[in-house]
Amino acid sequence: MVIRHTIDHGSAHLSAEDLAALREDLHEQRLFRREQLRRLARPVTSHAGARRPRQAAAQIEVQVELAASARMVLTDVEAALRRMAEGSYGACHLCRRPVERERLMIVPQARYCARCQQVRETAP
Repeated sequence: MVIRHTIDHGSAHLSAEDLAALREDLHEQRLFRREQLRRLARPVTSHAGARRPRQAAAQIEVQVELAASARMVLTDVEAALRRMAEGSYGACHLCRRPVERERLMIVPQARYCARCQQVRETAP
């Protein structure tokens, strides 16, 4: 017989096993994003010696965009880990209802329930 314990705070809809798996996933994501940022911080080098200036500029632009995206995800991941430590993980930042378990399993750093996320994305 398996007994599933739940946490008695914002993540009450998540079992202890769910939270442990989500925490592990967030830690892995944090390590990945830190490594990604470390690699992106390296200067762009040409493989064939003299690269056309336009190509080099495009490559630098791509690196800048990738780094910005990685920093944004890393910030979200670290915020989710803080919410876990504070006991508020799993509660929507807008409506305060629980973020759906399935959503958290796919996007563990999610701050909003699916309904509020949709409203945020369609709002002008």
